[in-house]
Amino acid sequence: MSWQENMKRWLDYSELDPELKSQLNDLKNNSEEAEEAFYSPMEFGTAGMRGVIGPGINRMNIYTVRQAAEGLALFMDTLDDKTKSRGVAISFDSRYHSQDFAIESAKVLGAHNIKSYVFDSLRPTPELSFAVRSLHTYAGIMITASHNPKQYNGFKIYGPDGGQMPPVESDKITEFVRKAEDLFSIDVKTVYELRDQKLMQLIGEDVDQDYLAELDTVVVNHDLIKEVGHKMKFVYTPLHGTGKMIAPRVFQDLGFENFSMVTEQAILDPEFSTTPFPNPEFAQTFDLAIERGKKIDANILIATDPDADRLGAAVRQPDGSYKLMTGNQIASVLLNYLLQAKKENGTLPDNGAVVKSIVSSELATKIAEKYGVKMYDVLTGFKYIAEKIENFEETGSHEFLFGFEESYGYLVKSFVRDKDAMQSTILLAEAAAYYESKGKTIYDALEDLYQEFGYYREKTISKTFDGVSGKARMAEIMKEFREEGLKEIDEVPVIESLDYLNGTDITSAGTKDTGLPKADALKYILEDGTWVAIRPSGTEPKMKFYIGITSDSDDNAAKKLDDFAKEIDSWE
Repeated sequence: MSWQENMKRWLDYSELDPELKSQLNDLKNNSEEAEEAFYSPMEFGTAGMRGVIGPGINRMNIYTVRQAAEGLALFMDTLDDKTKSRGVAISFDSRYHSQDFAIESAKVLGAHNIKSYVFDSLRPTPELSFAVRSLHTYAGIMITASHNPKQYNGFKIYGPDGGQMPPVESDKITEFVRKAEDLFSIDVKTVYELRDQKLMQLIGEDVDQDYLAELDTVVVNHDLIKEVGHKMKFVYTPLHGTGKMIAPRVFQDLGFENFSMVTEQAILDPEFSTTPFPNPEFAQTFDLAIERGKKIDANILIATDPDADRLGAAVRQPDGSYKLMTGNQIASVLLNYLLQAKKENGTLPDNGAVVKSIVSSELATKIAEKYGVKMYDVLTGFKYIAEKIENFEETGSHEFLFGFEESYGYLVKSFVRDKDAMQSTILLAEAAAYYESKGKTIYDALEDLYQEFGYYREKTISKTFDGVSGKARMAEIMKEFREEGLKEIDEVPVIESLDYLNGTDITSAGTKDTGLPKADALKYILEDGTWVAIRPSGTEPKMKFYIGITSDSDDNAAKKLDDFAKEIDSWE
């Protein structure tokens, strides 16, 4: 059907949700927005779906959420009774309609006699991953749009291992989602029926206690925290999100007494009124934390995004100012401290492994090599790190030690199979205490790494392509790069070209397979060690260009990165 026909069907539906009906009437006067809302169904893939809240088949609302849940339910109907009876764990964040969408999901599952375990209030994404594993459910649903602005929400599906649903199963679920075309005829049970028939169970403190117990195992040196922890001063902000539910308890349980929360951002506000872009990558999100940090002379400022899977940090400098660290810098310091601490206490395994994405810093690779630890590169998306962990456990080939992505996501222990900002908070606090005991800061530790391995710098350039035409333009750009190739960037020759969609790794010696699953991404290795990667975002209407360089000094690294960034910025 055309977008006009799709829209008319919604306008004619007499039982349409009143709020959506009102928004739909407003939408009638804006043909451009109406087309975007109704031209095609929301994309549903291995990461579920994410989009703007509102009426339409290409928007997040109770009907598209029901459709997604119906796809999962229809897939689970194909499983044996024992597997299906394991049910689904469901959590949600602080966004508009998040709890509504969680309950709607349970109502659809219940219509298929699938039991759901629904958190009694919002909880972090990593705790949902943990719940899937600890409750042995077959799947998990997380209602969140992570660090996106307030207009967005999303629906993520997790598999039996607590990681995002594997591609084979995810593809089947997507097929069932597409078959559930009639959004208004999907069967649901009422909440009363679900509770009466024991098809919905509320969870909360019971899972919290188990999760907190596992978080305690992230600590490498408890004695260090006992000796130094009380001297450390932390400022923490949950950015109006789920971290508020767990982080304060983590600090208190570990013995970090001087812990202060940014009260204005501890309000569960779906408007994100103090920070319209609740992303710890952005400097603005730290404004209030810096203000509080200066008042109490805090050592470190920590921010987690609304679903508490990403972590950002700023470190106090000698002049009292605070310097923000990038995700790659945080990961490098955490990894170095972790491996050093494990080596010192005799727990560093001979078969240790670290996993990072193909667009993350090579400094981490150098650190891993120093400690005799194997580094594995995987595609962008934490599900690929989770898959690697599962493979390690199935084969016994390696012991997982750490995983990260440059986009401020890290994992220390595998009782969670997604980015976990609560684990990261613990390790960062412990590392800060260690360096404090040596008269250093986290940033001093980073400078030591640069002195040892060279000055590594990375940058991500995002270019936005909104709407129907934007999606087509992104596909066209990727096609152009594939057809024309790149011989040099900023006058530095390209010596290796990797195309992850075609699975080719081309050098002067010939062509080989990348060894990774197919994905719409390109990466170029340059003669001077610089690398550049290009990919369309899977969750936002953006093209992302990644740059990684290394040099012999801070100034030279900054200039080199700036030169490459200017070159890439000029690309049309």
